[in-house]
Amino acid sequence: MWIRRGFLALVMLASGLAATPAGAAAFLPVDPGAPGKYGVAVSEYNLGDRVVDIPAFKIKSELVGRVYTPVGDSGRRPLVLFLHGIHTTCYGTDEDIAWPCPKGAKPTPSYRGYDAPAKVLASHGYQVVSISANAINVADFDTQLTGSLARAELVLAHLRLWQRWSTSGGGPFGRAYVGRVDLQRVGLMGHSRGGEGVARAAQLNAALGEPFGIRAVLPLAPGNFLRPNLPGVALSVILPYCDGDVSDLFGQRYYDDSQYSMTRDPAARSTVLIMGANHNFFNTEWTPGRSVAPSQDDWTATGDPCGKGSKQRLSAVEQEAAGRAYIAGFFRLELGGERALLPLLDGSGARARSAGRAVVSVVAQSPDRYDVARMDTASGVLSGAVRRRLCAQDCVRDGYGRTPHWAVIPPTETAPTTRVTSLSWTGKDGRLRFDLPAGRRDVRRYSTLSLRVATEAPTSFSVRLVDGRGRAVSTPVSVRPLPGKVADLLPKVMLQTVRVPLTGVDLRDVRSVELRTDRVARGTAYFADLAFSKPALSRWRPRQLPVLTVADVDMREEDARSADFQVRLSRVSARPVTFWAETSGDTTDVVGSFRGLVTIPAGRRTATVKVPVRANARDGVDQRFILVLSGAREAIIGRSLADGLVRDDDPMPTVTIGPGVGTEGRGGVVFPMTLSAPSDRGAYLTAELRSGTAELGVDFLDPEGGLYPQIGPGETRGQFVVPIKDDKLREQAETFTVVITAADGAVAPSRVTGTIRDND
Repeated sequence: MWIRRGFLALVMLASGLAATPAGAAAFLPVDPGAPGKYGVAVSEYNLGDRVVDIPAFKIKSELVGRVYTPVGDSGRRPLVLFLHGIHTTCYGTDEDIAWPCPKGAKPTPSYRGYDAPAKVLASHGYQVVSISANAINVADFDTQLTGSLARAELVLAHLRLWQRWSTSGGGPFGRAYVGRVDLQRVGLMGHSRGGEGVARAAQLNAALGEPFGIRAVLPLAPGNFLRPNLPGVALSVILPYCDGDVSDLFGQRYYDDSQYSMTRDPAARSTVLIMGANHNFFNTEWTPGRSVAPSQDDWTATGDPCGKGSKQRLSAVEQEAAGRAYIAGFFRLELGGERALLPLLDGSGARARSAGRAVVSVVAQSPDRYDVARMDTASGVLSGAVRRRLCAQDCVRDGYGRTPHWAVIPPTETAPTTRVTSLSWTGKDGRLRFDLPAGRRDVRRYSTLSLRVATEAPTSFSVRLVDGRGRAVSTPVSVRPLPGKVADLLPKVMLQTVRVPLTGVDLRDVRSVELRTDRVARGTAYFADLAFSKPALSRWRPRQLPVLTVADVDMREEDARSADFQVRLSRVSARPVTFWAETSGDTTDVVGSFRGLVTIPAGRRTATVKVPVRANARDGVDQRFILVLSGAREAIIGRSLADGLVRDDDPMPTVTIGPGVGTEGRGGVVFPMTLSAPSDRGAYLTAELRSGTAELGVDFLDPEGGLYPQIGPGETRGQFVVPIKDDKLREQAETFTVVITAADGAVAPSRVTGTIRDND
């Protein structure tokens, strides 16, 4: 629910209550953004610009970190690591994307921009480290595939440093941290592309046998290209509504993809939507007026609630305060077990005093819940003047940029997204009833009934509970769309939490839950995730799920009818493991595409993904492509990208060039070309002209742009022409030579003769 005055509540529960401004929500008794009892010492380490191997990019990265240490705390502290995202790496010269920085330039200190949440956490007894990733940013500026793995490798490299420094000491700190850091209580925060980096680090850590206890992950305004799932790990995703960089907010999919990826998942997860916040201002080094390097406001569109001058737009200082409260609150809750902070992230709408006037909406999934209906299938009994449609990417017309749940982003552009139930009604008698099975009707242990709802226009409906004696209670619900109007960007269509109080019926014997269209005669809304729940902390346990890895394929074209990718589990699963697999890139005549759900049955460890290969007898280029795994259920994806290489094994054709003949005044000397066999790649030559009895520049000319004879793919014949001059002199036929200096796609002769006939 919206939890600040200035907006009416997005979702208003009217069980005897009138709609009230959201500012009425209570403050938490504990302020997560307030300083703790410890002082904070800030230091840095810099072990060099190119000192650690990053295999994903085949580069060496810097090892630079800013350290926040609680002063006066003598115990073993949880470690929280921050990772910034992609940004310029240097300033002071025109070359701002380079590493190491050129002479006269300074490194952009993006890692220093998270002082506010880092100092608050340290003051409460946490060891905090914010690390630099400039070398990776240079390599990653134009890619979206391997950057997350590179950042994950950097995160684990720093954790290994702290493992050594906290056990045997050494490095720049000597023995200062020996026995002071607990590497089995680790939290990761990643901003922008750093968000996918820390999510990937949790997966990589699992694939390596969990050397570190990564218990909590917070992607902040994150990218999400590869759709990693994070079952068993506490998760909170912070989404700034006015994000002008990751403007489609597709970081929402961390929540969506992790939500049901594990049976009896012990982890809590949430999304935190902050109105008026942009992408950059969570980092002071990306904020104009606060950064040492050039920076900018990433939101450029005008109008409410995001444009400059809008009353709903947060200032840089206000946004920093909101980020501090929710970042620090999440880690204090999930690493420190401060139960008083549960209402901050359980969707109940409690406010953090230090977040100021920020309007925040929290969607949460508790590990202590009873799922009545996910509403991703046609379940329940439908009656009355209401229609049901299951939808995902097709829910919203013209939804590009406005539909975080359903954004289609390469290379995972065919993987299924969140499926919901769309209800449209034309009368007040519509019902969708879900009956609770015998043995599952006692819901006394739960504190609320919740569901997620989205709408594109204001609407109302009721949620009705019925018990075994026929007693019923209905809770009216009013839902309003999210604000703003910017083409392709606003308003967002996002599922928000509705919480229904459990009163008025016998909670020992609840027989059914109904959605009723008795409030307004016409309406449409999207529904998901109907469940009884109560707030609960995550219960982290190591090695909860097997890890999926996929191996590369390197094969000859003629060797098989398919490129067979082997997918393997780290151990046998007692439940079937499913995942989505798809090839990335355009299909070719040789390599087809694959997209589909793959299952590894319970008790098995392997599956084969077969990508079609259509061998032919034509010479061609080697075919390179990528297989991507996403959307795993009952497993963690360790290695999600595999390279496919189908090597062409057909002989290279030979190009024959006939002698060229031309007559003055008739255009030029024409050289016929013949390829011995069709080729998928064609033949491309580079040639130079040499004088003979005919003189270059006098009798014949270099073609404008150079001489590059070619025969296109699939063709066997072609020609090229050398221009000649008409000199008006009577003379004998003259000759010159065409020298082939390079050939691609064919075996070519070294030279050929051209003849110019006189026309005088």
